[in-house]
Amino acid sequence: MADRQSNRTPLWEPSLASIAASNMSAFMALANERHGLALSAYEELHTWSVACPALFWDMVWDYAGVIGEKGATVLVDETLMPGASFFPDARLNFAENLLRDDGAGPALLFCNEGVASPPVSRAELRRDVARFAAVLKGWGLEKGDRIAAFMPNCPQTIVAMLAAASIGATFSSCSPDFGVKGVLDRFGQIAPKVLIACDGYRYAGKTLPAHDKLGEIMAGLPSLEHAAIVPFIGEGPKGLAKAHDWTELLDHAPDTPLTFARLPFAHPLYIMYSSGTTGIPKCIVHSAGGTLLQHLKEHKLHCDIKPGETLFYFTTCGWMMWNWLVSGLAAGATLALYDGSPFAPDERVLFDYIDAAKINVFGTSAKFIDAVKKSGLRPRETHDLSSLRMILSTGSPLVPESFDFVYRDVKEDVALCSISGGTDIVSCFVLGAPLLPVWRGEIQAKGLGMAVEVWDEEGAVLPAGLGEAGKGELVCVTPFPAMPVGFWNDANGAKYNAAYFERFPGVWCHGDFAEITAHGGIIIHGRSDATLNPGGVRIGTAEIYAQVEQLPDIREALAIGQDWQGDVRVVLFVVMKPGSALDEEMERRIRMKIRTGASPRHVPAKIVAVSDIPRTRSGK
Repeated sequence: MADRQSNRTPLWEPSLASIAASNMSAFMALANERHGLALSAYEELHTWSVACPALFWDMVWDYAGVIGEKGATVLVDETLMPGASFFPDARLNFAENLLRDDGAGPALLFCNEGVASPPVSRAELRRDVARFAAVLKGWGLEKGDRIAAFMPNCPQTIVAMLAAASIGATFSSCSPDFGVKGVLDRFGQIAPKVLIACDGYRYAGKTLPAHDKLGEIMAGLPSLEHAAIVPFIGEGPKGLAKAHDWTELLDHAPDTPLTFARLPFAHPLYIMYSSGTTGIPKCIVHSAGGTLLQHLKEHKLHCDIKPGETLFYFTTCGWMMWNWLVSGLAAGATLALYDGSPFAPDERVLFDYIDAAKINVFGTSAKFIDAVKKSGLRPRETHDLSSLRMILSTGSPLVPESFDFVYRDVKEDVALCSISGGTDIVSCFVLGAPLLPVWRGEIQAKGLGMAVEVWDEEGAVLPAGLGEAGKGELVCVTPFPAMPVGFWNDANGAKYNAAYFERFPGVWCHGDFAEITAHGGIIIHGRSDATLNPGGVRIGTAEIYAQVEQLPDIREALAIGQDWQGDVRVVLFVVMKPGSALDEEMERRIRMKIRTGASPRHVPAKIVAVSDIPRTRSGK
């Protein structure tokens, strides 16, 4: 382990057989054949993908078998960002591509805190989508209308989204743990005509009715014409105005053939939301074509998903990873859905689900991996996990010690892929690659077609392998299909431009503080707006967390920069584990750990014990 911890040897390497059998190798061979190339390594494939974006994205369309009319033009105004246009002549439908019939096995599995429901076959999913699409059409819904969902991560939510997409409506969702104000801050901006909602949900062993909350939400949405209430806890609409029982709607819907409105590539599919930490959330509009093509690239090429494999991501409908997960249907995957606490009834529940559902690709958060580590569970000793070949982690940087834990205590022969992107692009800038090894503490690669660089504050490129001197802003210097269509209620694009292109005109500045390693991997050191500047030196909060989280007495931590006497001082808030206290000895241990593991300038000026720390709805 000493060599692995020093990063002289990788933690995991793909076998020659798995490389040869991968979708990415097949894609590279097709590129060589079609364009007279001699690509033989991931770095070469990536370089070509960003140097020749029109050829690359045209090939992604063909290799993935996108259903629709591609048109003659792939990319217009490729030097403009924003302003470039992908597939301007194309016509497609997102739902049609997800409901293709070439998948093996069921379409959906569902588990609610260890309680599994019967699988949903592909025929059953298509039938229910057709029925709810008929309901929406009967209500007069048309392309461009907004449909909002206040729902758990369950099959009915996917049915509602696909039905909306099939007619060209725009879908938006949040999870039922949101408060009334949080829901109205989001849905109130987009004026939905239809609300899909649950009557309640279950979390940590508790049943939480939502009827009263629903009444307030519906009263706060004057645009609302109809609501479909899913009896998730068995109560149903219970007299809510404009509300219909979901089960009755589908039971009485006409069995008409499912049709798909083929629309432009840039037609709005989703409206998603910024975290809303300052003011009301921004409404980010994502296109059907851009979302589909980017997700097909990530699922088929980067995750190497093949028809019949089972894909899981622990997510709610209020996080972009739900949208990312659902697109796995287009790659022929079976989706394993889960709703509730990842620790109810105990910390084994998601690993039980891996074995029960034969999950091949398991997605979670860095915080979950850390929590399992601290719980003392060693899944390799308690579970089979033979189906598991890839673990995905996002939400926050995956610290090196979590890499060690996975390979020591979860599974040795598994691709551990830390991934990073965001709601802004409903996808990834950097992620895994099945042709590459896994290095401790590093994201494997820049995404294909994503011209990712790290720049200093003056806009100069920081070369790979500089270590401390190579940390800077993660940027993308050329357009890509998953860029938002724009922001809702931002007619002149001013808010959109200010969000991503103000720092470096014509270049997407994502707001991550990052470095590129000597291996070509990426380390995210935290959000740029969360970097601290004590003594005028930028440090990433993730560098502090990586040290503090190794201390068994600390459950969670939050570091901030406080303006203090003409400078900035670092203040560290810590949540202690039950039975532990922040006394002088613990403070000394925390400071010593940070000093030796990071640097003296990372050491906080003040350490404060708190009962909890704030987090976004997706747990970040």
